[in-house]
Amino acid sequence: GDSYGVLPRPCRALVLLNPQSGAGRALEDFQAVVQPMLAEADIATTVFITERPHHAHEKVRDEDLSQWDTLVVMAGDGLLYEVVNGLMERLDWEDAMKKPLCILPGGSGNALAASINHYAGNGHVAKKKLLVNCTFILCKGLHTQMDLVSLSTASGKRLFSFLGFGWGFISDVDIDSEKYRRLGNARFTLGTLQCLAKLRVYQGRLSYLPAVPKQGNSPAPRDAPVPVTNGQAGHAVPVGTAAPGVLPADSLLVPLGQPVPAHWTVVPEEEFVTVYAIYQSHLGTNLLMAPAAGLHDGCIHLFYLKAGVSRVALLRIFLAMARGAHLDLNCPHLCYVPVQAFRLEPQAATGIMTVDGEELPCEAVQG
Repeated sequence: GDSYGVLPRPCRALVLLNPQSGAGRALEDFQAVVQPMLAEADIATTVFITERPHHAHEKVRDEDLSQWDTLVVMAGDGLLYEVVNGLMERLDWEDAMKKPLCILPGGSGNALAASINHYAGNGHVAKKKLLVNCTFILCKGLHTQMDLVSLSTASGKRLFSFLGFGWGFISDVDIDSEKYRRLGNARFTLGTLQCLAKLRVYQGRLSYLPAVPKQGNSPAPRDAPVPVTNGQAGHAVPVGTAAPGVLPADSLLVPLGQPVPAHWTVVPEEEFVTVYAIYQSHLGTNLLMAPAAGLHDGCIHLFYLKAGVSRVALLRIFLAMARGAHLDLNCPHLCYVPVQAFRLEPQAATGIMTVDGEELPCEAVQG
């Protein structure tokens, strides 16, 4: 039922490649695996090798992109996060965001690549096989829509995220295991074991707007919230009529300084092991966290683990997540709810927050 676009033939691709990502083999794998396939598919490549953090962000923000039909990211999820936010900083962001984006797995986690492989109906694969599958998807040239989530932080930042926002255990594992990145995906196993040994609890308030059920309409809120633009309350402007460069309003959110609207749910517990809002199926190559997720289902899949969960139960959850069976364990500490929007207010600036695997300052966030 999806509607697809198709890349032109011949096709011109700008490949943004981080040679340091993952185990440091991205350039070698691109030359050995990807380039021969793209040449056969009549896709000509311009390879841009990043040399520092934010290099790709600046490239896509400032470059004339009309000379390419597609932007290809050969790295981990962090580089695609840079590209998405660079595109959203352009004055012509509405047009720039229509440029098809492709992810080729060259990092450690490769969550979006694993998700797209899953949506394409392919079986679970990793490493070179995942790279071949994703390159083949690019060669076929079909593209469709993908949701982005708009995040606002207490310090006034506006960020755009394609994968997930996390706080607590999962983010701790992600960032603490950076030092083992040469191990590839195995870094997360090592990081998980280390974080389990020193299991921490985080205090804060979690609120959310439940996703509207498909059958029947939920009652409309009594007072529609004033939309938030760039972290400030503003007027909703229909996309397509705004002045150039004006970003879309966050129509479901009120400013962070105000209480959440009355029709939101506030979680009664205020002690968590982890909170993770994911919008794709996979959290990593071997972690099928949200089996119900789709590329553009208009839904944020919110998971949280309440304090009190044992280390053994936590380990069981992560082992079951490899096949997407963690909710079948019926663990009383693990909660899952599909939402349209959420807010997280930490009691103190403790613990690591991440967006698409990149570290954020620990502060109130809503999306």
